[in-house]
Amino acid sequence: MPSHELDTFPGAEIVLPGIDDLKAGRESVNALAVSAAASRLGIRDLIAEVDTPEPAAHRLYLRLQEELGDAAHSRYNAILARVASFARAAEHARAG
Repeated sequence: MPSHELDTFPGAEIVLPGIDDLKAGRESVNALAVSAAASRLGIRDLIAEVDTPEPAAHRLYLRLQEELGDAAHSRYNAILARVASFARAAEHARAG
């Protein structure tokens, strides 16, 4: 799928930079969100094995909690909802 098409999907502002961060080995908020949804996004091969007891979704929440305190929960849900929207749009585009 052409990248200019992906730019128009809802959630692209999280997913595309998150993929770039994963490729560069950075554990950003976007990279953690993409890692948490890697299977659904079809990019499991981009996820390096990380030696940590917490899954990516938990690390994402902890990171947001450090940055936002009590506002972490709503931001966490909003980020994952945007990533899910991107995945649905990509699935729909692949289906034709």
